Amino acid sequence: MTSTPVVAAAWTGHDTRLVAAGLLGIAVLVVLITKLRVHPFLALTLGSGVLGVVAGLPLEKVIDSFSKGVGGTVASVGVLIALGAMLGRLLADSGGADQIVDTILGRARGRTLPWAMALVATLIGLPMFFEIGLVMLIPVVLLVARRAGQPLMRVGIPALAGLSVLHGLVPPHPGPLVAIDALKADLGITLGLGLLVAVPTVAVAGPLFGAVAARWVDPTPPEHLVPERHDGDGGRRPSFAATLFTVLLPVALMMGKAIADIALAKDNTARHVLDFVGAPLFALLAAVVVAMFTLGRAAGFTRDKLSATIGDSLPPIAGILLIVGAGGGFKQTLVDAGIGTVITNLATGANFSPLLLGWLIAVAIRVATGSATVATISAAGIVAPLAASLSPTHAALLVLAVGAGSLFFSHVNDAGFWLVKEYFGMSIGQTVKSWSIMETIVSVVSLVLVLLLGLVV
Repeated sequence: MTSTPVVAAAWTGHDTRLVAAGLLGIAVLVVLITKLRVHPFLALTLGSGVLGVVAGLPLEKVIDSFSKGVGGTVASVGVLIALGAMLGRLLADSGGADQIVDTILGRARGRTLPWAMALVATLIGLPMFFEIGLVMLIPVVLLVARRAGQPLMRVGIPALAGLSVLHGLVPPHPGPLVAIDALKADLGITLGLGLLVAVPTVAVAGPLFGAVAARWVDPTPPEHLVPERHDGDGGRRPSFAATLFTVLLPVALMMGKAIADIALAKDNTARHVLDFVGAPLFALLAAVVVAMFTLGRAAGFTRDKLSATIGDSLPPIAGILLIVGAGGGFKQTLVDAGIGTVITNLATGANFSPLLLGWLIAVAIRVATGSATVATISAAGIVAPLAASLSPTHAALLVLAVGAGSLFFSHVNDAGFWLVKEYFGMSIGQTVKSWSIMETIVSVVSLVLVLLLGLVV
């Protein structure tokens, strides 16, 4: 009887102002990105300013908060994104990605073909950004569908699901990395749980839904999208075993660190070694160095070619780094203004699940802006105070819940929607019935699995 008045009394006019500031900041983001077609970097920068001023922060504090957030995010996440881009470019240019595709698809027939496509996309999706993996896999998808006489959706949806799930849930992709940084989650634990959630999600949203989508949609793909092969220099390619080892090396190192932190004492020498080699920076740097030999040199790359490949991997991610950095500034402004604390108090008072709250906020921003990265950054900033009271495992699950929400129902305000539409030669309606529904299935299935894990770990 006495708890309700206490909660009501705790809500002040200042809290109302902070919530209004947060909503207005997000509204500015939505309008700038969707209506005025402003680049997300500028939208996040301007939205941070509006948010800070309306929340009552001094002007100099608004600038300081934004600058601090940008610097901290780029310092902690930017280097990892750059290393991931280098690894992905080496995988593509050396022909290693094609080696994975050819080896797996060479052993797949009939009903196993969609599952093989999902496996290919998952392996390639580990180090590669969604857009790069999609551009590389589309010719393969079209060729496989034509040669096998399979409906395009039955082969294409599993590939899209594999790439999308890895992009939204598993580091070193930008979204998960930013959420891990904002929520102070353990990368190794997040990686392990992310893979645990990703595998059944890909199965449901990929081969299983692909069979349904093939009955709904039967597009005619553009004829000019002829498969292009990357066979390194002189037709040489790295072996399947060497390629697989290189792709999985950073995953194994980071997983080793997570297991050591759980199973070994703090003063154990083996734990110290595994903590060092499993640190994200070392794990990805080691993978890039190894890839220069197992992929680059095996494909016949000269030193100049290796250097050019590494250099060419960086310009395409400049925009991503700017968006991620500005997102960090937006997050820090949210934190310094105290908006996250107000949301935390509301959720705690209402006994609302942090995992469900993070997912719902990410869903709302994703549907409004069309950007998975913006949704992840903004939602992580809002629920960051909640993570402080969570165990390392549940903080990692909160990262995954936010990532799952950021993938919900891609539609006409998402660049990925148009990319898939054009590559597969679909109408808008066909794209909604296939790609958009697939993304929604990914989001919902991932959330269900995250909530189930939250009950048992």
